[in-house]
Amino acid sequence: MNYRIIAKTLGALAVILGFAMAACWSYAWFQAKLDPSPENLSASRAMALSAGITVGFGILIFLPGILCSKEVLRREAMIIVGLSWIQVSLLGMLPYLLCDPGLGFFDAFFESVSGFTTTGSTIMSDIESFPLALLLWRSVTQWLGGIGILVVFVAVLSFLGVGSRSLVQQESSINISDAGAARIRDLAFALLKVYLTLTAICLLGLWALGMPLFEAVCHAMCTIATGGFSPKNLSIGHYNDLGIELWIALFMFLSSIGFMLYIFALNKNWRRLKAEEEARYYLILLTVAIIAIALDLMFASTHFGYQRALHDGFFNVISLASTTGFADSDYAEWPLFSKILLMVVMLIGGCAGSTAGGVKMNRVILFVKTARRELIQSFRPNQVFRTRLNGVAPDDRVFATTSFFIAMGFVMTGTACIAVSVLEPQLNMISTIGCVLATLFNIGPGFDAVGPSQNFGFLNPPTKIVLSFLMILGRLEFFALLVLFVPSLWKRY
Repeated sequence: MNYRIIAKTLGALAVILGFAMAACWSYAWFQAKLDPSPENLSASRAMALSAGITVGFGILIFLPGILCSKEVLRREAMIIVGLSWIQVSLLGMLPYLLCDPGLGFFDAFFESVSGFTTTGSTIMSDIESFPLALLLWRSVTQWLGGIGILVVFVAVLSFLGVGSRSLVQQESSINISDAGAARIRDLAFALLKVYLTLTAICLLGLWALGMPLFEAVCHAMCTIATGGFSPKNLSIGHYNDLGIELWIALFMFLSSIGFMLYIFALNKNWRRLKAEEEARYYLILLTVAIIAIALDLMFASTHFGYQRALHDGFFNVISLASTTGFADSDYAEWPLFSKILLMVVMLIGGCAGSTAGGVKMNRVILFVKTARRELIQSFRPNQVFRTRLNGVAPDDRVFATTSFFIAMGFVMTGTACIAVSVLEPQLNMISTIGCVLATLFNIGPGFDAVGPSQNFGFLNPPTKIVLSFLMILGRLEFFALLVLFVPSLWKRY
């Protein structure tokens, strides 16, 4: 085990995270110059101190490995991925702790984890009471976590070499095999360019539609990251503007399909685009869910008229299917059928290689195809099947990891529900399940006590730690975090 290269990489990540904090500090400093209120001055000091601590910590652990020229191997990559998400979550909580008004330790950690994992669950009851610089940092954490912290950093860390492929593979759901023979740093740069372009277009559109520039920046970052943090207490419902909601819905959808599709389009790889199944089935799922929920809202007399029913069904289905979690209405008041359908689409989530959470559409497709194969072979055992996804026959490892993910999802959901029920005996079953599903699959809002108009601030500190662990576990899709608890991983070569 090469601990020096691990420390070197984690140190570099901390330094770059500190630069992101410094960018937010520059905004805080500007705000304090314009309005030297106690809140703005506190935010400026908090961001400056947080950036200094983070950069100093990064340099401190980077120096022991500065002369280490070895590249990151697969085992080190697994450790770096798991530890990096814990590290950025701990460092990312500093602005929340040091600012006034700020948050306590457990609340700050929960908010930081929720940001970086793009879950969007929050403990803030009055978001607008916090300084703007802190809300900007809150959005930046989601933007950094959306494309994948290590995908962003791989693009700028040249010393990683061939190890960067293992880092990106373990940290994100991007299918590296789709990249062919392309250098992984080139792929990381291409993905970052697409990410930046989508963010810029979304921002400019929101600004043009009348949203104030600061709010447009925050909402654009959280939309493309499919995170759902908003600087407004009422989220998108604050604006009550159809144009803004349609624009955000468009980019929530664009961010919930695989980012590799944009690379294929730019490279004019039309054959690969034509073979795409995942995005096609995802679009079909959204269409069916929108129509079904709109009809249910109309016939249940929950909404008056088909226009309002279609509007609410359209926005909320896309928001929850992409696991963004922006709210323009309280779906907790909807009929049972609509709530169950919303739960289904939020659990499925978006496509692999997107910023969305959930099980992912590719796993659902593979599971259905595998189930169909097994059913037919139960009475036709000699029939040969060639299961394909997106025009390619996956190898046996893909089927194994898919089965592992789904099985582990059931195990972790059940275990976490038991833990939360012990820690929070006052919660009913729907609220308990809602807490777990919303965090484990990085969805954000849940149901009942943690619904779209509620928050997680009332939970006990141990519960917040459990849910924070679930958010990181779900963001890393189980493997890269659970592997840290395997003793053989830490043995020397």
